[in-house]
Amino acid sequence: MTAEQTLTDYNPATGAAVAELNHTDLATLPARLAKARAAQRRWAAKSFKERARHLRLMRDYIVDRADDLATIVSDSNGKTRVDALATEVLPCALACNWYGKHAGKVLARQRRPGGHLLFANKSTTVEHLPLGVVGIISPWNYPLSIPFGEIVMGLMAGNAVLLKVAAATPAVGRAIERIVDAGELPEGLFQHIVGSGSQVATAFFENGIDKLFFTGSVPAGKTLMAQAAQTLTPVSLELGGNDPMIVLADADLERATNGAAWAGYQNAGQSCGGVERIYVEDSAYDDFVALLAKKTRALRHGPGQRDGVTVDIGSLTTEGQLRTVQQHLEDALAKGARIEAQSQPVGDVEHGYFFPATLLTGVNDTMLTVCEETFGPIVAVERVTDAEQAIARANASNLALTSSIWTRDTRKGRALAARLETGVTTLNDHLYTHGLSEAPWGGWKESGIGRTHGPEGLLEMTNAKVINWDRLPAKRNLWWYPFDQATYRGLLNALHFAFPRGPLKWLGASLKLTPFLLRKMFSKWKVD
Repeated sequence: MTAEQTLTDYNPATGAAVAELNHTDLATLPARLAKARAAQRRWAAKSFKERARHLRLMRDYIVDRADDLATIVSDSNGKTRVDALATEVLPCALACNWYGKHAGKVLARQRRPGGHLLFANKSTTVEHLPLGVVGIISPWNYPLSIPFGEIVMGLMAGNAVLLKVAAATPAVGRAIERIVDAGELPEGLFQHIVGSGSQVATAFFENGIDKLFFTGSVPAGKTLMAQAAQTLTPVSLELGGNDPMIVLADADLERATNGAAWAGYQNAGQSCGGVERIYVEDSAYDDFVALLAKKTRALRHGPGQRDGVTVDIGSLTTEGQLRTVQQHLEDALAKGARIEAQSQPVGDVEHGYFFPATLLTGVNDTMLTVCEETFGPIVAVERVTDAEQAIARANASNLALTSSIWTRDTRKGRALAARLETGVTTLNDHLYTHGLSEAPWGGWKESGIGRTHGPEGLLEMTNAKVINWDRLPAKRNLWWYPFDQATYRGLLNALHFAFPRGPLKWLGASLKLTPFLLRKMFSKWKVD
């Protein structure tokens, strides 16, 4: 690969070219990493308060140019500007604010209480130190908010950051450059790498990146994890979901269908935490389907207009993803599923990667749209007899990112939520928790490993460092040389002192242990 190669960003809704960027010459990566490490050492010396000042500059840039950023995301990804503003731009401003305020407390030096009186002479602190240089490889479905949240976490933890955005949305990577530039960071602390994800990942591993944060498909994540194993490079992987929504008989169906429509069709269904499977208790099923069908038919998909909101759903981002969604629908129909409702096209949908919001019923577990991640605007609804069957069906998946339960009984909902095998479960809502900076994000099973966002996300950006010291001027520890019968008996008495079988046993062990401790720990080791 040479630096002269270019990558063109096309608007998937219209086919028009949005931007053209030069590929990064990966032969320069060692020099880039060296520059990043030098900048990181200076950056890590700054206080959390100083780092937060730089984040506030980025936040102000985001707020002042929110409309421009929403337009860039919409043009590059294909989602509507409303989606871009609500789920991409706003969370970025919130991230600057939350991490700037709370990172210092989360990552502060912690005094660890002693575990037992036997170690009363020992003190322990735990510090969370920067990893060094972290790599981020981000996806095209949320090309701004996913990587930017990780950038902010990495910076507040004291790291340098190398970002590789998805090849389908490089214009958003350039927009991120401008946001970070507004933060007036040390030169080289943040760098945007343009190129093939697999080639960049290989270059990261070969050149000693300190940790890789990846969001993408399960197969790609497994490949990266295998690569990382060769150098034992730590990774954080967010690999998608096939998220279930459970609607109980007592649910507010107006809210439940509103939530299903938004979380199922938003971003043209290209949300790893969006609704894909809906399990509705028998007595509410017919009313739920009828209401959701009306709302699905009322939705409009199309390219939209810059001078006003004319559509609800934009295009898919890539031609390959459009083919996958088409394949899943064809598979479902061939196996007996029914289309209950679809959204209506608005404008020229022939030249973009558009797919109507589609509500399916009559589905079963053999269908691709039920057993795999469709990642498109298809929502499959199944009837279940009760909550127990819904829980069992929801958990029968190798993907376990998010889920939701819809009920008026919060206590019952929380009890059921604890039984769902997903990293996140929401009650009477879905998907939005990715925008909560304070809440950890990540899944179980094949949905990935590690967490981003919240205190847990900040901790993922650090190495835990234990510092332990002795408060007393002891010469030796109890278990140090020389070994003799007195040492053995002393250790036995220490065990009985720590875990006595009664008060007399404790008193006896104490009387025997005390003189031995004083002699062992404070006398010199006499060597002939």
